[in-house]
Amino acid sequence: MITGPIIAETAAVVGDPARATMLSALLDGRALTASELALAARITPQTASTHLAKLTAAGMLSVVRNGRHRHFRLASPAVAGMIEGIVAVALEKRPPYRPLSREARALSAARICYDHLAGRLSVDLTDAFVTREYVVLEDGVAEITTAGTCFFTEFGIELPTRRATRGHYSRLCLDWTERRPHIAGAVGAAITRRCFDLGWMERMERSHAVIVTPLGRRGLQKTFGIEAPEPADRTKRS
Repeated sequence: MITGPIIAETAAVVGDPARATMLSALLDGRALTASELALAARITPQTASTHLAKLTAAGMLSVVRNGRHRHFRLASPAVAGMIEGIVAVALEKRPPYRPLSREARALSAARICYDHLAGRLSVDLTDAFVTREYVVLEDGVAEITTAGTCFFTEFGIELPTRRATRGHYSRLCLDWTERRPHIAGAVGAAITRRCFDLGWMERMERSHAVIVTPLGRRGLQKTFGIEAPEPADRTKRS
């Protein structure tokens, strides 16, 4: 059995506090520079370069080149899923009396996980899709119905083809704060992009949490009957 050594090797890479902070800073799917990641981890640029090299060599980060500049991002949705899974395990035995910070409340309400919406809002949206028979949840996948295809098309979402998504069409992701599934994969990403395009959501500064705008609150209520969670902090992210 080689599973144990593989787990230990991967855990050793993720287990360093600075590297873990860098990975967390990239959870919203965007690419950041080494300087930005050094600032997030509160370490020197030189130390950050060493950590980033290890994360890249381990296949957890990919490098995006823009002229002379290099940006780093999570290598795949699987890496984001691993991080979210670790957080879920860490929170499983959290004492119920321990209050959540303002940032934690914002992340619990609505956040971006790599390329799709997560948090209470994402679970509420998934429930609304099921209630309206737009999707059927089974075997870890959200199957889109004929009614769902019509709705998403009218809503302005160009649904990706299954062949182009390589098995990540509309998978279900167990939300680590809500303990219930939300829609991820290419369909989840397409829904999230549409909500941003409509001006229903905005990113928070220095966080992968998102804010539901007043326009979004009205749109979610009118379209899906959803009461969007109140933001813990309305500082927007450009």
